[in-house]
Amino acid sequence: MTLNSQVLISSDIAGTIEKLRSLRTDERFVEIVKLDPKDDTFKVEDAKLAIEKAYMASEETTVIILAAKTFSPIVQNKLLKVIEEPPPKKEFILITPSKATILATIRSRLPVKVLSEEILEDELGLDVAQLNLAAVYHFVQEHKRTDAKRMKRIVERISKEAMHSGKYDLDEKTLQLFSNAFVALDVGSPPQFVLNTLLLKLLAKKKR
Repeated sequence: MTLNSQVLISSDIAGTIEKLRSLRTDERFVEIVKLDPKDDTFKVEDAKLAIEKAYMASEETTVIILAAKTFSPIVQNKLLKVIEEPPPKKEFILITPSKATILATIRSRLPVKVLSEEILEDELGLDVAQLNLAAVYHFVQEHKRTDAKRMKRIVERISKEAMHSGKYDLDEKTLQLFSNAFVALDVGSPPQFVLNTLLLKLLAKKKR
């Protein structure tokens, strides 16, 4: 782990921040952290604050740590320019539990390091590479009572298998489907509905 600009995927956000602090020498730290269960989503106003801090002049290197359970696509797009062209002596470190929530545009500009990752205890039970309408129907029915926490892990697993399969036209808009699924689950959308919507949209992007 270093204090250079990067995305850190960690289920222990507080612990990861502590480790980053332990690496500090003469760097200045700015931390915008959303860990309160009632307020754990990075908001547009948080992004504006981060941008303001980035453009403040400083003699020493400033490490700007942005940590939250969820970064919406709107927030990430707002941060994109300052991440792509950071002011002098500014480093951005984003910390979040799931790689699937980070847009492809951010991942293409910052290295991504997975520090910890939850793995499904059992097999997914869906052949993503051979996805069809019947498979979508049966898989959604199997997860009628799956809660949002486990559904996030399923969505992440589906995203990885879709990317590795080479069977889909995964442009930036398609990759955003996975980020949108996480946001929908965070705001209380029914997990079964989120899963069904994601799989049907993914199926529409399957290469013929």
